[in-house]
Amino acid sequence: MSDVDLQEVFSVANQRARIELTTWRQIRKARLAQLQSEGRVQSSGRGGALEEQQKQQEQEAEARTSILSQILLPEAADRLGRIRLVKESRAIDIENRLIMLAKTGQLKSKVTEDQLKELLGAVAENTQKEGGAAGKIVISRRKGGWDDDDDLLDL
Repeated sequence: MSDVDLQEVFSVANQRARIELTTWRQIRKARLAQLQSEGRVQSSGRGGALEEQQKQQEQEAEARTSILSQILLPEAADRLGRIRLVKESRAIDIENRLIMLAKTGQLKSKVTEDQLKELLGAVAENTQKEGGAAGKIVISRRKGGWDDDDDLLDL
């Protein structure tokens, strides 16, 4: 791919992120208006703090998408998006690690899909070590006394 093609792909990815963020904001505003009309959220006092908190969360989400669009190649961003659909907690963990690596200057270039796969493998290994038998099925069988094969000997 040429540099022009990559720039076009990045601009499309940035546009998608902006559209998703804008849509999310519109949904939140509509829900807030609905709650206010029902009298659940007051526009003064606690409501102002709630709006401020929502604005802060939106700014943080926008900053995250901006950072991720700068450090991920489009293929890696697509894979991360598919991971988010399946398991959001894993995607957030990966995003946090990528942002940490970028902030500490440990990323020399944009993250490729293969590098993202390696990071996913490392995260999976860490969660298995920390969780122990989480995700594994352990079968414990009773020893002695309940063996059906003994019935065949009586014939």
